[in-house]
Amino acid sequence: MIVISEPLPTVAQLRAFVAVADHLHFREAAATLRMSQPALSSAVSALEEVLGTRLLERTTRKVLLTPEGDRVAVHAARVLAALDDLVNEAAQSREPFSGPAHLGVIPTVAPYVLPALLPMFARKYPRLSLTVHEAKTETVLAELREGRLDMVLLALPTEVAGLVEEPLYDEEFLLAVPAGHPLAEDRGPLDRDVLKGLEIVLLNQGHCLREQAIDVCREVGAHAASTTYATSLPTLVQLVAGGLGVTLVPESAVPVETGKRVRIALRRFRPPAPGRTIGLVYRASSAKTAEYVELAAAIRAAIGAKRVPVTIRR
Repeated sequence: MIVISEPLPTVAQLRAFVAVADHLHFREAAATLRMSQPALSSAVSALEEVLGTRLLERTTRKVLLTPEGDRVAVHAARVLAALDDLVNEAAQSREPFSGPAHLGVIPTVAPYVLPALLPMFARKYPRLSLTVHEAKTETVLAELREGRLDMVLLALPTEVAGLVEEPLYDEEFLLAVPAGHPLAEDRGPLDRDVLKGLEIVLLNQGHCLREQAIDVCREVGAHAASTTYATSLPTLVQLVAGGLGVTLVPESAVPVETGKRVRIALRRFRPPAPGRTIGLVYRASSAKTAEYVELAAAIRAAIGAKRVPVTIRR
């Protein structure tokens, strides 16, 4: 272990020595580095003093590496290459929309908007190396706060301090009932009170859609079923199709979840219909706030262009 007070080689010393090791000639090495021979010789001597070993055999005609110098030259070249990589990567990261970006998405959003967003990211931001992590609301928020995620797509509000919320779109909840249910016979809008007395099945704990559905039920005095839960929205729709109850489905999910010959009927609510707002969320302390604002605008445009059945925020 190196004691922090011990002298360490400088970058200038390492560059001087590697140049000499490459050319085995002080004049040529000095010309490569555009420095004087005395300055080059002084830098190499200083490196030998710091390391406590001779690196070169100097004669009037040529320069040779000692065995220690040969080993040090390999390590020094590796250190300088790594340093160059660090500087280059830092320079690239200063360019907007470049480098790694980690996006979190909740499961009740990911399957319905990512098909519109991923091609847009690849086309519009080719230098951005995007990775996507799908997880429940609590998990993506924790990873966002801890810095493992850069931004997340989820339902607003988050009610978490230190985060910025960019609303992207609003969407209504539709009531999904089995094909043979009495409510499947009509097509007109429903009052929320219709939820009273219905067996309402929900996602399991941790999904924000579950909490939103419970809030809607609570507003009208309805009660959700306490024995049947689903781990995903597709499973929830299948439970309804199987006659185990009814549920609330975000409108963005309708084209995907009802396009598989699933035997359910969908009914709208009268205004103001229950629904949710989906937004892009990132840390207020982020240095890329301006980029995230632009990304939010690009996401809105991509979702609108794909005609996802939502109301885009302007």
